Amino acid sequence: MKSLGGFATMTASAASNQIGAAVGAHAFATIGPAGVVAVRQFVAAAVLLPMARPNLRRFTWAQWWPTIALGLVFATMNLSLYMAIDRIGLGLAVTLEVLGPLGVALAGSRTRQDFLFVLIAAVGVYVLVLPGPSSDYLGVGLGLLAAGCWAAYILLNRLVGARLPGLQAPAVATAMSATLYVPVAVLLVLHGKLTGMSILYAVGAGVFCSVVPYAVDVIALRKVPARLFGLAMSVHPVLAALAGLVVLGEKLDLHHWAGILLVVTANALAVTCSKWSGSPTVKPEM
Repeated sequence: MKSLGGFATMTASAASNQIGAAVGAHAFATIGPAGVVAVRQFVAAAVLLPMARPNLRRFTWAQWWPTIALGLVFATMNLSLYMAIDRIGLGLAVTLEVLGPLGVALAGSRTRQDFLFVLIAAVGVYVLVLPGPSSDYLGVGLGLLAAGCWAAYILLNRLVGARLPGLQAPAVATAMSATLYVPVAVLLVLHGKLTGMSILYAVGAGVFCSVVPYAVDVIALRKVPARLFGLAMSVHPVLAALAGLVVLGEKLDLHHWAGILLVVTANALAVTCSKWSGSPTVKPEM
């Protein structure tokens, strides 16, 4: 019963994340994906830094370099994902992003069942995109870049988790990422765009995508096994598609839904069957 409650909690967290992304997308026309990412990073940093209280003077180079790399990953991942959402829609972008943790879960595996999962995912991506003259290859490429960043986050998070206690590394990395977006915020303010509903939408994205999921996931991880957490994260593409439909009015064709379900299935099977230890699909809500 406890695991069932934890799974429901994590699903609610995933839903909050995707609703936040959909809310943020309303501000794309005014401040662009970079503007939304900037505000979202500021919100995340404002929440994490007071909680973690990192002592920067005691950081060694062995702790600094993966933290710096993590900050660059946060900055790139969020921007590439939001730009992909702007071009190909929320459901498709998040589905492509999920390929990142799937790749980590299956990395180094040589079993037949894992090759089967890769094949299912590959077919899912093909069905999802249906490559042709009208395909937005830049949007697809941005989604795949976000996937690569998610994979890099997983590997870096394992490293900094062993070298720094608590949330110090994610907090510092988020602050560094937010600093990189200060010029974006300054330009938007100078042009009078970071006002009114645009900033409200962007702050909403920060709250729904960073604050709520972070608080919920920390509680959920105390109650459920890592694999169950990873399984819950597999539903992100479906929830993203639903959020895109309800909040943004994005209607997907049948082949889109088929592709999403194939990728979700491949990821869920990989999480439950792979011999990789850990929590491969824990999403950085930054």
